[in-house]
Amino acid sequence: MQKIKSLMTRQGLKSPQESLSDLGAIESLRVPGKEEFRELREQPSDPQAEQELINSIEQVYFSVDSFDIVKYELEKLPPVLNLQELEAYRDKLKQQQAAVSKKVADLILEKQPAYVKELERVTSLQTGLQLAAVICTNGRRHLNIAKEGFTQASLGLLANQRKRQLLIGLLKSLRTIKTLQRTDVRLSEMLEEEDYPGAIQLCLECQKAASTFKHYSCISELNSKLQDTLEQIEEQLDVALSKICKNFDINHYTKVQQAYRLLGKTQTAMDQLHMHFTQAIHNTVFQVVLGYVELCAGNTDTKFQKLQYKDLCTHVTPDSYIPCLADLCKALWEVMLSYYRTMEWHEKHDNEDTASASEGSNMIGTEETNFDRGYIKKKLEHGLTRIWQDVQLKVKTYLLGTDLSIFKYDDFIFVLDIISRLMQVGEEFCGSKSEVLQESIRKQSVNYFKNYHRTRLDELRMFLENETWELCPVKSNFSILQLHEFKFMEQSRSPSVSPSKQPVSTSSKTVTLFEQYCSGGNPFEIQANHKDEETEDVLASNGYESDEQEKSAYQEYDSDSDVPEELKRDYVDEQTGDGPVKSVSRETLKSRKKSDYSLNKVNAPILTNTTLNVIRLVGKYMQMMNILKPIAFDVIHFMSQLFDYYLYAIYTFFGRNDSLESTGLGLSSSRLRTTLNRIQESLIDLEVSADPTATLTAAEERKEKVPSPHLSHLVVLTSGDTLYGLAERVVATESLYANVKKCSNEGRALMQLDFQQFLMKLEKLTDIRPIPDKEFVETYIKAYYLTENDMERWIKEHREYSTKQLTNLVNVCLGSHINKKARQKLLAAIDDIDRPKR
Repeated sequence: MQKIKSLMTRQGLKSPQESLSDLGAIESLRVPGKEEFRELREQPSDPQAEQELINSIEQVYFSVDSFDIVKYELEKLPPVLNLQELEAYRDKLKQQQAAVSKKVADLILEKQPAYVKELERVTSLQTGLQLAAVICTNGRRHLNIAKEGFTQASLGLLANQRKRQLLIGLLKSLRTIKTLQRTDVRLSEMLEEEDYPGAIQLCLECQKAASTFKHYSCISELNSKLQDTLEQIEEQLDVALSKICKNFDINHYTKVQQAYRLLGKTQTAMDQLHMHFTQAIHNTVFQVVLGYVELCAGNTDTKFQKLQYKDLCTHVTPDSYIPCLADLCKALWEVMLSYYRTMEWHEKHDNEDTASASEGSNMIGTEETNFDRGYIKKKLEHGLTRIWQDVQLKVKTYLLGTDLSIFKYDDFIFVLDIISRLMQVGEEFCGSKSEVLQESIRKQSVNYFKNYHRTRLDELRMFLENETWELCPVKSNFSILQLHEFKFMEQSRSPSVSPSKQPVSTSSKTVTLFEQYCSGGNPFEIQANHKDEETEDVLASNGYESDEQEKSAYQEYDSDSDVPEELKRDYVDEQTGDGPVKSVSRETLKSRKKSDYSLNKVNAPILTNTTLNVIRLVGKYMQMMNILKPIAFDVIHFMSQLFDYYLYAIYTFFGRNDSLESTGLGLSSSRLRTTLNRIQESLIDLEVSADPTATLTAAEERKEKVPSPHLSHLVVLTSGDTLYGLAERVVATESLYANVKKCSNEGRALMQLDFQQFLMKLEKLTDIRPIPDKEFVETYIKAYYLTENDMERWIKEHREYSTKQLTNLVNVCLGSHINKKARQKLLAAIDDIDRPKR
């Protein structure tokens, strides 16, 4: 198509649009007649032949408009002209021209409807232009009339009004500029009031206003000043954020978070907060230790301030070690409590933001808020472990700065108690098992306790060798919980109903240390006050708990009828087998200590001074197990050695008879013989004299053993006047920690609670679920509350319990809700069950 148009141009032909643009007036346009087109179209033609003719036209005819066809054809003529060739070439050109013309005619006829439509549009446009010319003429005429009607005064009034409006706008702008210039004073006041959100909001509004009036030269300087002020606010905001680490304040932290939210830097604030917490831990421990070191040094030498924290800890004196550790833990507690309350604040406000976001419709803002909230939550959760690790490392460094073996036992226990409380804080803080602290304290504790245990065994041997085996006058209501060493076991346990009458699964929610001291106080303040308040009152005055009791006992003792019959019997010297029969006179009985008799009258426990000493040691060992659980197995092993040594001593003092031993009649119980042999082999050092030729291994093993004790020469076991030491024998034997004779509802309920606590601790140590034989123990404990008939049926149905277990259950029920007759009936039932097994 383009080639045809180009060729038409060469031949002087134009397209309909070009022809239309050349028309001077619309009337001069002429539409080609249909006859002309019909003449061209009616000519016989072969489309394929015509297309071949058009394709045979040289390409140069379709080139640029400046191409001269005539010149081109003349230049192509040969030097010698041949008429026939020229006529043939001319006929060819005419045929090509005819083909092109016919093609053009076909195209014109094809486009004729569009041509007619365009012509009509041009006609309509001409009519519209004529109408516009009329409107413009009328407008000009009316403008001339208005110009002639208005005076110069009227135009001046309009000009003044416009000027007035401009001046009013200028005045408003000047007032705004004046306010902006005085904003720095108000910003300073708001910063002093710690109104950070208000200060930032005001500064941002001023910046927005300043950008509106930036075309004034005085505003450019103000804009830069506002930017500096905003940076200053961010610096003060960072300082305010750092204060949160030591003393969390809800109102203060809320303002800080609102300010960072206005700045759009909530994530940056959280990053800065964690950095401040890390710095706060370092600064806190350093300042606490530095204060004690400088206080003990007695000068203000700045050399300590230049030391590293690790080196500074080595300068803490033993006298100030425990107070410094307590204050160190107090300060670290404040830091962790602040972090805990920070997490609480975010959890609370996240819930509020979620509720408010669900009511809104700004999806983009909600997505951004959710992203920030998720980032903050992950950051806070990760920070728990990080902060606790920093705390552990700081405390571990402090512990390693001093050898704990220099402390006495009470001080050492006090240190462990503080560390145990700190580990409890860490477990509640982030669920950590405090591996760093446990490992550092365990090594020192094991070495310390081994040396301590060896010293206590030697001390126990000294007590045993100086013990006269007389009754220690304790009150009838004596309990180990009254002793100083067992104060740690006192807990708020007061069950009002028996476990059989209430669901076992019912348990009150445990209050954590953070919940307990969230509003005030410090868990490490109890440690310092508790030690001074501990008192004990277990000894009776002269063996009596009151003067009336003492008077009554003397009156009863003077009566012959009140002398126990067993003390009036005749005794034979069983030591030699041939001694004379000796009777016990009334004077002999009166020569006995009246406190012995009076204590029996009030049912006081039969104890000796050595017994109390062993009980106290057990309390200390239990306290060690409670405080430092990783070495609890070692401690309970050492504690068992205390009883083993005490049992072995009483046997060697009062139970062994060499003449009977040689005949094999000394011990009737193989189990007791096995136990004593085990104690002798593992604990008793039979070679008292040191052997320089002994091997190193043997020497090390002997360090773990104690020489066998010797009975005090004050204890006479061969005199008939003292019944061959009968009183001493009875006291020594009875002092061996006996079975429980009775049980109360409250005691059984406490037993159930103790078992539940045991299960809770055990579940933390193992993944085995359920705990094996749990129901076996629970059923046995609850069987105490059964009536006589129910218990008899229960005994017959539960064959899984041993005869001894069933017998003990019946015996402890005696006196509470089962009488002696019922007990005999139940014991007979147990015997019937056990008879087929014999």
